[in-house]
Amino acid sequence: MPTIFVNGLNISYTVEGAGPPLVMLHGATSTALEDWSAQRPLFRQAFRLHLVDARGHGGTKWDVRDGFDRDMLVDDLLAFVDAIGLRTFHVAGFSMGAMTALTFATRHPERLRTAIICGIDIQREPRASVARRLMDPERIERDEPEWAAQLERRHGRVQGPGAWRELLRAIASDVASQQLLSFEDLRRVRLPVQLAYGDRDVFVPADQAVELYRQLPDARLFLSPDTPHTVMVSRPALFNHVAAQFYRSTEQVARRRAEEGGALLQPASKPGDGAAQLDPATVAAAVGGDASEPEESFGKW
Repeated sequence: MPTIFVNGLNISYTVEGAGPPLVMLHGATSTALEDWSAQRPLFRQAFRLHLVDARGHGGTKWDVRDGFDRDMLVDDLLAFVDAIGLRTFHVAGFSMGAMTALTFATRHPERLRTAIICGIDIQREPRASVARRLMDPERIERDEPEWAAQLERRHGRVQGPGAWRELLRAIASDVASQQLLSFEDLRRVRLPVQLAYGDRDVFVPADQAVELYRQLPDARLFLSPDTPHTVMVSRPALFNHVAAQFYRSTEQVARRRAEEGGALLQPASKPGDGAAQLDPATVAAAVGGDASEPEESFGKW
């Protein structure tokens, strides 16, 4: 996987497909390739996907004892899209990645064409209590050894043996202490948003999802029946159908937002600084197609 040095760390990411840019952000303890595995075959027919590992996760090496919180992840996203030259883009985020995407949308709404937000809310509870219980390394090693082994396989190669234990503690601490977004913050998200939740999500009760939907200026809400937190993993066909409808129905708005965003930024990195240089020829070779961005169109759905 390529990396690019921005914001003080080498961010690991994967590029797939060709089309309008879509940045995909994963949930806590996971990776982008894993969380979005059921969407990638379809989405890359219509988009150029940028599947990004958050700091301390997967291939993006970071010692979370040096700091880990939502605002760092938002700053990482801004630095990443600036570095690869994306003036505007689509974003899809799940759980922790959804909080990153939603917070980014409150601070930089002009940079986004659309947003898919899955499995996150702006209220402290029950998120903090559930995270504190589920992300207890001692409990996992005692009661869920298979998950412990999976976390080691997922993160240990790059982060170091046993690094997942500190990662989980850092995640739970951030959920318990991060500054909450307000209704006023949400009203700045003036772009098309698709909210997606399982109706049995232990982190976000259905009534909280509805309340979030009511506060966003241009949102749609999908509640999947008999579905847990991982809505796009547990109900991939239904989720993908909802996403396809969302992208088709917002195509004109997305095109206009892309045009109003102006020309692509030049990559922020300079030769010789250890950063990857993502030029069109490189992207074309990576995805096996034309790297230039075509007119916004989701006809391949």
